[in-house]
Amino acid sequence: MSRPVAVVATAATPVHAAYAGPEAGLVMSCVNDLLAATGLTRADLEFTIAGSCDYLGGAPFSFVMNLDGVGAWPPVYESHVEMDGAWALFEAWIRLQVGDVDTALVIGSGKASAGDQRRVFALQTDPYTMAPLGLDPVSLAGIQARALLDAGLATEADFAATAARSGAGTLAELLAAPYVSDPLRAHDVATPADGAVALVLAAGDRARELTDRPVWITGIDHRIESRLPGLRDLTDSPSTRTAAAGAGVDAGPIDVAELMVVHSPEETILRNALGLAPGTVVNPSGGPLAGHPVMATGLARVVEVARRIAAREAGRGLAHASSGPCLQQNLVAVLEGDS
Repeated sequence: MSRPVAVVATAATPVHAAYAGPEAGLVMSCVNDLLAATGLTRADLEFTIAGSCDYLGGAPFSFVMNLDGVGAWPPVYESHVEMDGAWALFEAWIRLQVGDVDTALVIGSGKASAGDQRRVFALQTDPYTMAPLGLDPVSLAGIQARALLDAGLATEADFAATAARSGAGTLAELLAAPYVSDPLRAHDVATPADGAVALVLAAGDRARELTDRPVWITGIDHRIESRLPGLRDLTDSPSTRTAAAGAGVDAGPIDVAELMVVHSPEETILRNALGLAPGTVVNPSGGPLAGHPVMATGLARVVEVARRIAAREAGRGLAHASSGPCLQQNLVAVLEGDS
């Protein structure tokens, strides 16, 4: 990295089971909060990038309407990724490395209530060999969970313990619940929701001008594996391990880690791939099992870690985001406060 880049402000909407207004309203709420927190104007935001998914709204280029939440004047220097907002963060970080802008607005948003997520995201799978079978993310997560059990790497009690920490209930209650995709129960699967999160990045001295507690992104990387789950060992996540190495996770202790655990068995896989020490606090927010605003869930992990570091509750943290079935693509970011 040639330029230090920091998170200087964060914002998030509540997680809605079904938000009555347009997605642009969710975006506008976050943008207004960020402007109030930093004292910036819309003209001061030199680069804007959002992560969302047209499939959720069922209309091509639906993300363009979300710019109403940013404001069309002054003219917006804008980009978009058809991904979770965590990948928008990655592009913004790269953009700041170029050096011609010093601030960036990053947004992740989605209205999952507009459709059936198990049908929508089945379209992510290979169009020739898997999509015709109707294999959806929950069914594939059940296959992944079964692989963990058969390999002796986890138990159903481990899955339930992850869900219990998200506030789903007691261990005994959770283990008595019926299956929805054997061996997964309803509490093992994050419920898709509507919401948005956003943050402001600033480079170098500009970051210190905007806040007295910048949270520096000291490393970030993402990697992808085969689109075919049958060609992968579903009990492991090599892409997470490689991304963690690229982000420099092992350069020091991790105080807090926010992991994008959309299905409870994923926590076991991610903990092992990241090599997290027993003392690392994992998903103190409850993680996605406590709130899953689709297309904002990964960026929300960054926001959660940044907030804890800014509050001096942690010195060094890790944020993880994933995309695709069975942890196919993984992003890892390391965040640190001033020493």
